[in-house]
Amino acid sequence: MSTLEEKRVYSNRQDATEAYVASAIGVVRVAVADDIVGEFSLVERCVARDVAATASTVAVATDEDVIVRSLEGASEREEENGSEDELDGKADAETFTRTDFGPATAVGFDGDDLLAAGSDGRVGRRSEDEREWETLESADTDLEVRAIDGDLVGTAGGVFRVHDGELEHAGLTDVRDVSADGIPQAATADGLYTLGNGWLEAHGREFDVVTADPASEPGTLRRAHAVSGLSVYEHADGEWLEYARTSVPVVDLAYGETVYAVTGRGTFLAASVDAGESDAIEGWRSRTLGVTDVAGVAIPSLE
Repeated sequence: MSTLEEKRVYSNRQDATEAYVASAIGVVRVAVADDIVGEFSLVERCVARDVAATASTVAVATDEDVIVRSLEGASEREEENGSEDELDGKADAETFTRTDFGPATAVGFDGDDLLAAGSDGRVGRRSEDEREWETLESADTDLEVRAIDGDLVGTAGGVFRVHDGELEHAGLTDVRDVSADGIPQAATADGLYTLGNGWLEAHGREFDVVTADPASEPGTLRRAHAVSGLSVYEHADGEWLEYARTSVPVVDLAYGETVYAVTGRGTFLAASVDAGESDAIEGWRSRTLGVTDVAGVAIPSLE
């Protein structure tokens, strides 16, 4: 349960950043401020496979369709409806709309364009203006897409880049995750790679997750983290160094006032501002969301 102090922090919803978590029972919205994890509620019931966000839109890949939620005016509507501090099996009404993509396994944004991938290997692009899906052609007709970020598409067969309405193979194999902000990164079964003059190995361990702060300027990494097993690595001074460990693997990370993460078992983590004040997991403040099979977390970026 929240402490009295944490309740006061969230007495005004505008004081908090909102994170969106994709899980097997639906999309959970979590309010966070610094390293305090506050109220959370189910905002859409579905089987969510992936989630991505910009400053104005949240997109979710589900086993039925890609659904989107406009954040413009959303906080005012939610203030009227109120909020809960636990999951009660219900979801806020009419918060997400369908896009008619079909069942999806991954979503991401390339600028304002929404990208999505289906289990059949189809990758589509939907512009904010036209809102119609365009299929991106590829010489590889059997793509197993695992992650999308910016113009990067991570697949079992390597990294593909979106270019002129097509997907062009850009190297590597067995890619588990990609990050496009700042300096392109790829997490693979063979190691963590950075795009420079070709793909350069940054660390030789097996990696499953890599994420960079969307505020990173091109050619730099403001903040970046990656996950290998139970270890979370941080990019610092040009190197990837072990940052923290968790008791169960982290499946995704996101950035706000601090670094946030989720585990597959439904624990939401906030990197502790003061490690001496952390609880449950060393270096993190944590909260169990009561959901299972968590696939990802996204925090709308600030403009």
